[in-house]
Amino acid sequence: MYSYVARQPILDIDKNTIGYELLFRDGPKNAFPDMDADQATSRLLSDQFMNSCFNTTGNKLAFINFPYNSLISLIPTLFPKDKLVVEILEDCEPTDELFEAVVTLFEKGYKLALDDFIPDARWERFLPFIDFIKFDIQSFPLIKAKFFIHRHLEYKIKFLAEKVETYEEFQKAKKIGFEFFQGYFFSKPEMLQQRVIQPSEQVTLQLCKEIATPKLNYAVIEKLIVKDLTLSYKLLKYVNASSVIVKEITSFKHAIIYLGEDKLRLFISLMTIAHANQHKPQSLYVLSIQRAHICEQLVTKGSFKADPSQAFLMGMFSLLDALLNKPLPLLITDLPLSDELKLALNEGKGELGHLLNAVKSYEKADWDKVSHYCNELGISEEHFASQYADSVKWSDVYTLDD
Repeated sequence: MYSYVARQPILDIDKNTIGYELLFRDGPKNAFPDMDADQATSRLLSDQFMNSCFNTTGNKLAFINFPYNSLISLIPTLFPKDKLVVEILEDCEPTDELFEAVVTLFEKGYKLALDDFIPDARWERFLPFIDFIKFDIQSFPLIKAKFFIHRHLEYKIKFLAEKVETYEEFQKAKKIGFEFFQGYFFSKPEMLQQRVIQPSEQVTLQLCKEIATPKLNYAVIEKLIVKDLTLSYKLLKYVNASSVIVKEITSFKHAIIYLGEDKLRLFISLMTIAHANQHKPQSLYVLSIQRAHICEQLVTKGSFKADPSQAFLMGMFSLLDALLNKPLPLLITDLPLSDELKLALNEGKGELGHLLNAVKSYEKADWDKVSHYCNELGISEEHFASQYADSVKWSDVYTLDD
């Protein structure tokens, strides 16, 4: 499955690109998706940023539309504040609840924008917390925009002219005080395509039940997350991207606790909204669970120096390249994994690498290589075969509906 995003540059007076507005699309024809705004935003954030950590915009700002519900739920706080501009959609009502959310985001250091803004006295109290105001100059007269800009010079607001279609409009907008510009005169939206994987609907629904309780059961949440490769991968990507990792994350339990209750609830909510009613290639997921279990069990019951949780992670992530159609070294570069684990996944070297090679060889019925790696690891072939059979049975049971 692929994810599509329309990317349109935002430029300054000198036509230098300072950021991009990003919009989720349902296919390569740049059609607006047939889904509500909350789901469209959630899919954009999940598919693009949980996977690529804002690589879509490089070192530029990402301007993202956030509907009312995602704002008051503080969904933007899941993402790096230095790369994100939170656009408040034009159909948001300026309620007390929204005002509290805007103040909270401002205090946390997020940049905020009012999109397709129509002046209204009810928005006045919001203005001290706003970084950008976007006027659609095709529907809002430039003379009215000029009046508003000059009345609000005391604020540090940057004004952005949207839908600039001609050189003349660009010149007029510059003259009355606009500092940033977006529109067909500069560039039509560019379509970007990315391969994505989807979490299990059943798992996300179960997780929703867990986060609805007043006190989180971390053991149950960990069990559910490790059942799904997508959630496991995105969880570690998110923890690494959003926090300063002092110590390597070596288990999902560690990652979940590190995240904390509030952001864990937001993370699961976002995944659920984003991937409602989506399907996944089940066989690859079952195989990843199977690999994770056999690697963990062989390390637990053997004389390995490695930690069992490292072996489990190795098995889980060993099929990411098949699922995402991208080289595995590229996918795991930003994950907070140990050097030993990255060496095993990328090059099949070291104790863990030999273990993974043995598992892959067994899957291919390459018995000479199985024998070779078992000898390297000090494992009998009979023990390896027994553990493999147990892991197949375990994965079949573990991935069934509870």
